Amino acid sequence: MAADNRKIDLHMHTAVSDGTDTPEELLDKVRTAGIGVFSVTDHDAVKAAAVISGLLKEGDPTFITGVEFSCRDEGGKYHILGYGFDPLSEAVNDIVSLGHSLRMKKVTDRLEALEKEHGMRFSREDTDELLSLENPGKPHIGNLMAKYGYASDKDEAIKKYINKLHIKEEYVRPETAIRGILDSGGIPVLAHPLLGSGDEIVEGEEMDARLRRLITFGLQGVEAFYSSFDEARRNEMLSFAERYGLYVTAGSDYHGTNKKIEIGCTGLDGEGCIPDGLKRFFEDVSYCRE
Repeated sequence: MAADNRKIDLHMHTAVSDGTDTPEELLDKVRTAGIGVFSVTDHDAVKAAAVISGLLKEGDPTFITGVEFSCRDEGGKYHILGYGFDPLSEAVNDIVSLGHSLRMKKVTDRLEALEKEHGMRFSREDTDELLSLENPGKPHIGNLMAKYGYASDKDEAIKKYINKLHIKEEYVRPETAIRGILDSGGIPVLAHPLLGSGDEIVEGEEMDARLRRLITFGLQGVEAFYSSFDEARRNEMLSFAERYGLYVTAGSDYHGTNKKIEIGCTGLDGEGCIPDGLKRFFEDVSYCRE
């Protein structure tokens, strides 16, 4: 796919994971926002890729298959994006299944910890509804807590309670996610690279060491353009991308009403110069619908 100055957003979520828009609703919003190239990167899920591919019409924006895996190892926490993979590939779907099973275990562990540590109880009906979601996460639990009056809103629930629960969390390891993406013909990219766990910021030599380690696993790109990055942070990641020959991507991390982020808010000026790493990404990525 040739690079041009079309408006780009390669990091968005639907209700398949922790967004609030259905795939159909998101596609309508992408059209309205004038996005020219987009991807849906639901957490540990590729269902939206199949749904949206079947909805695209002539003249619609270019769509690239996407996913986002939540990963952790001894070096920290990472979100690994995958682009241009075959959504029917066994390799990527094995990681989806692993990530989903670990996600569901975290939900039940968090509910148990909220009752044990804070005396917060929910009805069987609400608990069953939560567990029936395809990929429930912190926002869903936070909204339920707000419904019961245990927190003023979802954000307070997450920051004051959920993030401080004493549970043993299991994650997909980054090398596992990266290998699954590569084996499915995709491009693995580090999402919002400077953001670590919680409010942690990873930069400078620490960021350099993290990238070099992930590159040994097969990492091929960084999300240098991201909704919360200022110019200095964008430039830092562009410098790393140039140093290591990495692809560059741009994403908003849109979640519908679950985050105060607008579609297309990436920091990439659609009228400006497209970075070389993004040009190369467009040239090499597969599984696009134009």
